[in-house]
Amino acid sequence: MFRVEEFVMGGVSACCAGVLTNPLEVVKTRIQLQGELRSRGQYVVHYRNVFHAFYAIASNESVLALQKGLVPALWYQFIMNGIRFGAYQCFDNLGLTRDAEGDVIFHRSVVFGAMSGAVGSFIGSPFYLVKTHLQCRSEASIAVGHQHPHSTMTGALTSIYKSYGVIGLWRGCAASMTRVTIGGSIQLSTFSTVKTIISKSKVIPADSFLNSLAAAMLGGLAVTLLMTPFDVISTRLYNQPVDEKTGKGLKYSGILNCMYKIGSTEGFLGFYKGWSASLLRLGPHTVLSLLFWTEIRKKYLALKHKLDPNCDQLEAVSRATTS
Repeated sequence: MFRVEEFVMGGVSACCAGVLTNPLEVVKTRIQLQGELRSRGQYVVHYRNVFHAFYAIASNESVLALQKGLVPALWYQFIMNGIRFGAYQCFDNLGLTRDAEGDVIFHRSVVFGAMSGAVGSFIGSPFYLVKTHLQCRSEASIAVGHQHPHSTMTGALTSIYKSYGVIGLWRGCAASMTRVTIGGSIQLSTFSTVKTIISKSKVIPADSFLNSLAAAMLGGLAVTLLMTPFDVISTRLYNQPVDEKTGKGLKYSGILNCMYKIGSTEGFLGFYKGWSASLLRLGPHTVLSLLFWTEIRKKYLALKHKLDPNCDQLEAVSRATTS
């Protein structure tokens, strides 16, 4: 059934993870934009790897620069993952993702995970747009990609709206929706399925946080492998310069055009730029988001049942350990 608290708990969980993983998001964004539409050896390499990128940003800007774009990033996490986790849990509460015995039905889990992710990504897209602009902005000596003039989230949203209207705030959302749809379906379905398997095997106690941790780690690996190319495309579309008269992107006309240009100029590996940063970021973020989500739900449902023993949440307390 529909419960507002499911959405809130999902959003809060993602924000808790976002604060810790945002520096990796900044690094990932910079590396993905480095050498844009240029072949190897034809551009200056400012960021040799994840660790060098941390050093370059901190030494040329400041340590605080590693948290650029944090405010819109948290808003995006709260909205996108609040809807994604919340909607998925509502589907689960309605029994749409499980069979009569309570076990996860994998293909249904994939479908509802994808639907939840797509809706959340669309609504939160303006914040992802601004987050990308702010994280890319840097000192000229280590600048990559197009440099937008924004310095704050509010200023960026206002400027984009005044220049391009409401449509401008949702530029690039199709790529983001594709990215999150794929990642969300894999993440949530893998997480739920693995948790069920682990719980039934009794290798790890069903109510242990280690159960959530193991399932989330496997989900993170799957997400990183399949989502990185779409993550690169999404970053490129969001950050590209825009024609002030037509409001259209100056580098890419859409997902397929971006895919073609990356492949023809940067090769297959161009789709995996920043993959190590994605792995280091997506893994912990997936683990932390799902771990926080599971543990917060367990505490909330247990507290609610304690306050009202007659409520219908007792079954949900048990389900929270396997979903």
